Amino acid sequence: MTTVTNKLNDFFSAYTLRAAKSGEILIQAGDEPAGVFFLTTGRVRKYDISDHGSEMVVNTYKEGAFFPMAWVINGEPNEYFYETATKCTYHVAPADDVVAFLKDNPDVLFDLLARVFRGVEGLTKRMAFMVGSNAHRRALFELYISCRRFGTADAGSACSINIHEGELAQAAGLSRETFSRELQSLKKSGRVLISRKGLTVTDMKWLERELEIS
Repeated sequence: MTTVTNKLNDFFSAYTLRAAKSGEILIQAGDEPAGVFFLTTGRVRKYDISDHGSEMVVNTYKEGAFFPMAWVINGEPNEYFYETATKCTYHVAPADDVVAFLKDNPDVLFDLLARVFRGVEGLTKRMAFMVGSNAHRRALFELYISCRRFGTADAGSACSINIHEGELAQAAGLSRETFSRELQSLKKSGRVLISRKGLTVTDMKWLERELEIS
């Protein structure tokens, strides 16, 4: 049986494979997107700019994601920036072709709906932590959600992520200095290991207990 992943890869591979360096804007806020972007490698950040000029991260896409679907399905104007967080490769397909593909493949459409609900749930939790928590808990939550979405399980309950503190700080809504202080405290206690490649949470079960996540 053809999987949803295979169907997506087969469909988007009909369009030119493109590449971008880290820090490139794929879609500018207020602009008409060039089409639907399908990410084959790397990560892309979706964010808005506050009245004070700071970036507010809404979502981070990884390999296999395609966007911006609110623009495609609902015809909503794009109000966000989509910027590569790492080196990326991707395809861009016309919106009408993507809509026709989804209508012809209800399993892919159902998978997209499941992704949307997971994203909404994650965004709701992030908002709750950002509004009702101190810097320490916000930093812990960002480590947790990043490990769950982008991490690689290591021995025991450890998890490694190839994401540096600047990106994590932005997603948590904290200054880099504040997030760095929290990381250094976690490093001293042995809860986090930091290297050039990223960082490792040494005990995810401890992290879940700290955040009271069952």
